Amino acid sequence: MNDQPPANRQQFAYSRVDERCGTGALRPRLPLILTHRDQALAVIGLLDTGADVNVLPYAIGLQLGARWDEQVVVPGLSGNLGHYEARGLILSAQVGHFPPSKLAFAWTRAEHVPLILGQVNFFLEYEVCFFARVCSSRCSHDKDKDQNRVNGGPMG
Repeated sequence: MNDQPPANRQQFAYSRVDERCGTGALRPRLPLILTHRDQALAVIGLLDTGADVNVLPYAIGLQLGARWDEQVVVPGLSGNLGHYEARGLILSAQVGHFPPSKLAFAWTRAEHVPLILGQVNFFLEYEVCFFARVCSSRCSHDKDKDQNRVNGGPMG
């Protein structure tokens, strides 16, 4: 009996995040490698189904060699980030053993914000199941299925 998940699925354990009040909380986060031009950076992203968009902290964009003034201004962010200007930035992202995919980010000047993986377009690229009781999430990514949907195949 094979307990290995299929090649298009991978499990990620929640990880502890220190809160400002001094307590730690388990959050659904996952490691990924972001690439912009010839710069790559290993980061941890927060899976946030309530976030409309992916959010990239300013410092990470700079570390990847992005230039703020070369990016297009995107419509205002909402919630806690509503008073920060944001620019659009497309990055290559490798999640686990999956092939790289393009993720669109709202690159914000906010200083104390996590890298957020939201509806546009992380959850459009990856299917994610949360297992809160066992503190893990499972991501799947099937490029063949995505291609069928784009081409009007069985999924479209």
